[in-house]
Amino acid sequence: MKKQKFIKLFLLAILIIPIISACSSETAPYNSKEKLGPQVNYTITGIDAGAGEMSTTQTAIKKYHLGGSNKWQLQPSSTSAMTSTLDKAYKNKQAIVITGWQPHWMFKKYKLKFLKDPKNVYGKAEHISTIVRKGLKKDSPGAYKILDQFHWTPSQMSDVMLEVNAGKSPKTAAKQWIKKNKKTVDRWTKGVNKATGKKSIKLTYVAWDSEIASTNVIAQVLRDKGYNVTIQSMEMQPVWASVATKAADATVSAWLPKTSAKFYADYKNQVEDLGANLEGAKVGLAVPTYMTKINSYNDLKNK
Repeated sequence: MKKQKFIKLFLLAILIIPIISACSSETAPYNSKEKLGPQVNYTITGIDAGAGEMSTTQTAIKKYHLGGSNKWQLQPSSTSAMTSTLDKAYKNKQAIVITGWQPHWMFKKYKLKFLKDPKNVYGKAEHISTIVRKGLKKDSPGAYKILDQFHWTPSQMSDVMLEVNAGKSPKTAAKQWIKKNKKTVDRWTKGVNKATGKKSIKLTYVAWDSEIASTNVIAQVLRDKGYNVTIQSMEMQPVWASVATKAADATVSAWLPKTSAKFYADYKNQVEDLGANLEGAKVGLAVPTYMTKINSYNDLKNK
């Protein structure tokens, strides 16, 4: 009888120990003396499945041989879900690997670092371009000029994103930023008279925090100049298609040359590229700086 009881307890222990171990690895702080993979369940926390950086990350997993026996996988979610997961991990100093991009408010709120990409899978620094429909210059020369003169910095964009993340509506955050940055806005609107009549402009954008910020700011600048502006969020492909087919007038959310490369190739002859409205953008995998041993994509496999 005692022997049967011992066997039952032994079998129960075998079942419980892995569960306890798994739970503790998920809640324990990052341990630089242990392999990273088991600490994050070999998972890279991503965003929307259709985002350009998600397909690039899948390429990185192959190029750096992180799949197969190494078991690394990319977990799609959403921007808000990813940042929520990051916030929880950061507060507890836990290990986490995310798909990151800059400018973004998370790089101001948390101490993060991009992993080195020796194979250059993600490419070098990107820029964000303003893309307008053909014929806009003739139809709405004032709006065209504002869009052409629109240019700001990653830090300025991040300031708007931080306010939205703190709970303000994008429209309110945009209005407040415009009020505080009159000299910058004056450069965008230089030489443009206030529109008369019912001049309508439609902007489309990808619903990333960065593009929500830029689109709401430029939309409000156009409104202040007398334009009736509507904005609509879409997936990346429909954003390009909407401008190419003249269903929309412009987008200020074209990440180039890497993230939107496919759509630029598909639609470049049907749209007009006004050039960069922001330079120094970056995309790649990122981790908190307290993960001191993880500095490169190769470290995901080896450390």
